Amino acid sequence: MRIGEYGAGAYAAAARRLREPEGTTQPGATAAAGGSFGALLQDQAASAADALRQGERTAIAGLLGRTGVQDVVEAVSAAELGLQKVTAVRDRVISAYQEIMRMPI
Repeated sequence: MRIGEYGAGAYAAAARRLREPEGTTQPGATAAAGGSFGALLQDQAASAADALRQGERTAIAGLLGRTGVQDVVEAVSAAELGLQKVTAVRDRVISAYQEIMRMPI
């Protein structure tokens, strides 16, 4: 899966959460239900950090022989996708800031 496909899927999921009536959102979607872009970014950053932590825990458990290789690969892949998403957002924010700084006053 390419980053663009993942980003489009995440955008579509966020849009669905914003359209859902109050009280029908999923447990991790409470920040997005408020309609705030900042809250949505905060929720996604927290989700990516959780995926990274889970990937580390699963990798350590795999090294200790407590979990299978498939679980380790899945957890590390999820963490990698989360990191790619955060990096892509960071790059876009920096690009937007640079564009604003180039604007004449």
